[in-house]
Amino acid sequence: MSKRINIQLVVIDPQVDFMDSPDSALPVVGANADMKRLATMVSRIGNRIDDIHVTLDSHRILDIAHPGLWVNANGDNPAPFTIISHDDVKAGIWTPRNAQLRIPGLDNRTLQDYALYYTEQLALQGKYSLLIWPPHCLIGSKGHNVQEDLAVALQQWELSQFGSVDYITKGSNPWTEHYGGLMAEVTLASDPTTGLNTALLDILQEADIVVVAGEASSHCVLNTVQQIADNIGDQHVGKFTLLTDCMSPVAPITDGSGNVIVDFPAIAAKWMLDMQARGMKLSTSVEFLA
Repeated sequence: MSKRINIQLVVIDPQVDFMDSPDSALPVVGANADMKRLATMVSRIGNRIDDIHVTLDSHRILDIAHPGLWVNANGDNPAPFTIISHDDVKAGIWTPRNAQLRIPGLDNRTLQDYALYYTEQLALQGKYSLLIWPPHCLIGSKGHNVQEDLAVALQQWELSQFGSVDYITKGSNPWTEHYGGLMAEVTLASDPTTGLNTALLDILQEADIVVVAGEASSHCVLNTVQQIADNIGDQHVGKFTLLTDCMSPVAPITDGSGNVIVDFPAIAAKWMLDMQARGMKLSTSVEFLA
């Protein structure tokens, strides 16, 4: 008898606040249709999926990437989509509130010293500069929920397959961004949840096929897949399939004149080609296992 193929589905942050709906905090154009297509695929091939892993962005209102943590010289909070660089912090353009407060979990640094350290680490590691987002996916809020069509499909999968979706929360530590599902942008020794999720890596190493979807392709999907590819071992990278019609990028960041400052769709498109060059496959939800 031939061995059953082990298929794992990884869904990155398929949450209400990322859907392109009027009441979403951080809508990604196309996200709602992405998740509807993914829900249809889960219903179509659910009996062939061994496990489903869903990451959930899980934030607090006070967060290093939310406006309420920062002020300028006038005491104003930064507007959403403001970029705060290491030089901005050094120059005092943006300062953390209660800047002299010492946080035990940050090696007893003051918030000002930590802000300098954090933004420097992002630059040294080649990560995105600190970007201030609208408060989103707040723990306990409606926006934290899984998109409705996908939530129904996941529940039906659990019932029909007598299984449990593996929900993985990320981002609840307010002192570091957590785009990727496997580790935070800057890890904290005081919080193991910001370090590498080796348990998930072990599961994915045992899989024959890993299919990936979610939001947004320019941020949380990109970082999650990049973290997996960099840590799982080259021999496993070729088992991954990215569902191109079940992920969308964040819109470009522009200045007041409409000039593009950061082109997130272009970043996502290049990343996808880079992953394909490393051996990952690209497919649509309709074509996958058709």
